[in-house]
Amino acid sequence: MLTAFTVDVEDYYHVSAFERSIPRSAWGDYESRVVASTQRLIDLLARRDVRGTFFILGWIADRFPFLVREIAAAGHELASHSYWHRLVYELTPDEFRADLRRSKQAIEDAGGTAVRMYRAPSFSITAKSLWALQIMAEEGFEVDSSIFPTRHDRYGIPGSEPGIHMHHTPAGSLVEFPPTVVSIGRMRLPVAGGGYFRLYPLALTRHAMHRVQRSGRPVMFYIHPWEIDPYQPRLRAGSYLARLRHYVNLHSTVSKLDRLLEDFSFGTVSQILARHAPARAADLDAHSVAGLQAAN
Repeated sequence: MLTAFTVDVEDYYHVSAFERSIPRSAWGDYESRVVASTQRLIDLLARRDVRGTFFILGWIADRFPFLVREIAAAGHELASHSYWHRLVYELTPDEFRADLRRSKQAIEDAGGTAVRMYRAPSFSITAKSLWALQIMAEEGFEVDSSIFPTRHDRYGIPGSEPGIHMHHTPAGSLVEFPPTVVSIGRMRLPVAGGGYFRLYPLALTRHAMHRVQRSGRPVMFYIHPWEIDPYQPRLRAGSYLARLRHYVNLHSTVSKLDRLLEDFSFGTVSQILARHAPARAADLDAHSVAGLQAAN
């Protein structure tokens, strides 16, 4: 079974946990390391003959269009990670639409290919922001990967469907490919990406991914370029917990990732969806968005 390999292309100072300390107007003042880190990821994937889906920040696409072209030239899929990396549930619908359009335009202009997939910053489509799904459908998006079926202080809808499924809105339907969780009793443990990948022993990640695959669900793996950059500047921003989450085990990410790439077969989101059509997964009914909102 193929595992989706996805990259959220953002720099170390873009993360939501630091945004109260680092205004967006100051982003240009920080040393940018996203180009080198993303190129290192591209090289690592090329050595393993892996193609993935890159959810790119529109702000980065505008400033480094050559990087978007390099990602596309290496055979990877282009998708949106918003423009300004603002939490969706802190935006108005009009602000979200404007940000979505701007990111789509920036990535398409740089990469020369249509963008139809979206991942919200910090998985911030929650019960408070399900209205964003209809706007995505209205703007021509077809796939979302923003709803984390777990409980977290910043994101998540604990009761949402963990497998690939459909969202039905008045503007049309969207495929949802959620970040992966594994059930342990009544608890859903996030696996296969980000800080969880850096924190867990590799053996635990492997075991959890195999368990999900044995259940018939494809795994969604995600990573950020800054997670393979242990020499990034140490910021005095955010809370102690935020800094702990951000910096934990950065030194070991590349070696763990290389071993994981050897152990599993990876592909793009489109490749996985071609094999696991939502019609074969647990489909939500025609009132899925309203139902999720009412349940949470």
